[in-house]
Amino acid sequence: MFTIRTFSAILFAAALAMPAYAASDWQASWYAAPQPAWDATFALPTNVPASVAGSTVREVLRLSTGGGSVRVVLSNRYGTVPLAVGAVRIARTASEPGATSAIDTASNRALTFAGSTEFTIPPGGTATSDPLAFPVVPLERLTISTWFPGPAPLATFHWGAQQTGYLAAGNATAAATLDTAQRLQGRAFLAAVHVAGQGRTIVALGDSITDGNGSTPDRHRRWPDLLAERLAPQGIAVANAGISGARLLSSKMGVKAIERFDADVLEQPGVTAVVVLLGTNDIGWPGTPFAPQDAPMTAERLVDGYRALIARAHARGVRIIGGTLPPFRDALPGTPFEGYWTPAKDALRREVNAWIRTSGEFDAVADFDAVLRDPADPSRLHAEYDSGDHLHPGDAGFAAMARAVPALPRTQ
Repeated sequence: MFTIRTFSAILFAAALAMPAYAASDWQASWYAAPQPAWDATFALPTNVPASVAGSTVREVLRLSTGGGSVRVVLSNRYGTVPLAVGAVRIARTASEPGATSAIDTASNRALTFAGSTEFTIPPGGTATSDPLAFPVVPLERLTISTWFPGPAPLATFHWGAQQTGYLAAGNATAAATLDTAQRLQGRAFLAAVHVAGQGRTIVALGDSITDGNGSTPDRHRRWPDLLAERLAPQGIAVANAGISGARLLSSKMGVKAIERFDADVLEQPGVTAVVVLLGTNDIGWPGTPFAPQDAPMTAERLVDGYRALIARAHARGVRIIGGTLPPFRDALPGTPFEGYWTPAKDALRREVNAWIRTSGEFDAVADFDAVLRDPADPSRLHAEYDSGDHLHPGDAGFAAMARAVPALPRTQ
């Protein structure tokens, strides 16, 4: 039977004879946008440990595209102290989609960073591993295990992983499984996996809808995951730069998109296009426990923000696709956040969507609103696509969103 591992073994043998790749010959095949941890005064808890000192963190991910070599990126972007790393290992995940800490031990390889397996990431910095001949195929699942022997406050993390992680005492990076380890519902310092190749990367920049809230955890059913399945045969990678709670113009659960656009989009290897789906939280948060003192959002402010992103993307030769804002009537029922939706906020959403559709300023439009709304009540998610909270789509809704992203020009 011809399996992923059989194909990977063939690629591995070929890769041993291949020359090293230049720095530009990479794609961002997987991404988790770093965000700063917030304190206990905010309306939602982080639900992650304050520190992972003395522990191994094991995280599972799924690539979008494959190649003969890989690099792994760790981020201390929001850290205020140096982050000591004792070991990082990469392996093929041992089972099909689902929560698992099991690895294929035969594939478990140590990563080096500037030639060393031990290194320190300065505050505000990142560390990219040396290229490793480790052939991978599109949509393959990998497991990254990182040991933090010293102080490791979790100041830089990713909240909405939609993937179970594992936290074990000591250096367990070579362990076959960590089944008795503490579960980690987030990501710790792991930011990206690059694969060698000169294909294109499309970045999905958004909030919790892009981050996949409402999808089935551990099954890779977020809309960028499903877009990756659609584009993998074309060699186009998808990097998910969604952050739950993200806003275009303000910071809290993640730095505002206007500020993080360069790091999370324009600096991704191979990027040629970005899909922007932001504005829902800018509209919905004011007047709720999320942002009780914020003034109501206006269409003018959001449009100015979109125009700033458009100008910066075009200055770098990056195509920018505008995503219309899905409906969210009666969002978050039975919670302290019920005021997230009001008729006035819905009117603003429709005004913004009209600009996205008709202004011609985006290079293309992904009309998520049109595919997700209930025809009988366009202010509400269609019941078939609603995860149940009337804000986030479920698996079927995310599949519809992936189909709604327009095709990229072949010349790009």
